[in-house]
Amino acid sequence: MTAMRVVFMGTPDFAVPALRALVAAEHDVAAVYCQPPRPAGRGQSLRQCPVHAAADALGIAVRTPPRLRNDLPAQAAFAALGADVAVVAAYGLILPPAMLDAPRLGCLNIHASLLPRWRGAGPIQAAILAGDAETGVTIMQMDAGLDTGAMLLRDAVPIGPTTTAADLHDILAAMGGRLILRALAAPPPPIPQPDAGMTYAPKLEREHGRLDWTEDAASLDRRVRAFDPWPGTFTHLDGAVLKVLAAIPTDGSGPPGTVLDRALTVACGRGALRLLRVQAPGRGAMDAAAFLRGRAVAIGTVLGDGGAA
Repeated sequence: MTAMRVVFMGTPDFAVPALRALVAAEHDVAAVYCQPPRPAGRGQSLRQCPVHAAADALGIAVRTPPRLRNDLPAQAAFAALGADVAVVAAYGLILPPAMLDAPRLGCLNIHASLLPRWRGAGPIQAAILAGDAETGVTIMQMDAGLDTGAMLLRDAVPIGPTTTAADLHDILAAMGGRLILRALAAPPPPIPQPDAGMTYAPKLEREHGRLDWTEDAASLDRRVRAFDPWPGTFTHLDGAVLKVLAAIPTDGSGPPGTVLDRALTVACGRGALRLLRVQAPGRGAMDAAAFLRGRAVAIGTVLGDGGAA
């Protein structure tokens, strides 16, 4: 495999395996672009993103421009790197046309879905939430649209009945590292994305994790798994937020949101959801049995009585 001069652009944990794979394959990573350090933690001290920390450990120069659109000096600095290709994985900034065209082979995106299914910001969560049987990674030639470029490579993985977003994240991150090396070693002919089957996965917000007990148990189970670990799912118990970290659908019926037994089984619009792991305010995560030993929840209690998340 001929080594290429690469610019890598990514920010979260998902992108780190691809960066490490490029370095291990002895590609010349000329620079890494990622989001600037952000305030984090109780002290709100500036914290590097995972890709920044990984690049520092690998001894690669890091650039963190806060914006690229209309920033002509930043665009010129990117072009001056003389890259053969830019590899982009969950970077977080839109690349203007001048940057898309600057590398000799353009910009390749590692996207965590089987395009055209689930374009957009939250493809892993969207696939689980929708009940898809599989998902995967697509290596895409970037263009000016939102995840609309021609496809180079795809690989799939099944979504099982207990699969969480955390599970898929790690599997797809590793898959992305393998696929980008294949795409660089022997670039396949690009295949335009069909319009049929296109769906959009919006950016997730905290409020998306609120459990609506009028939904059926299977849908709520998928929501709990799709939003593990972010943004998480929650309900309310006596007006206080109760985070739901793990659950399983089961038989049961009653008014939606009603606690049906002493195992913390909750009635849904259809069926019931047994809460397996929860977290109350000011307390650590614990399984439902431990939670109930510390706080009795009477049968007939109604969850989801509102309040801010």
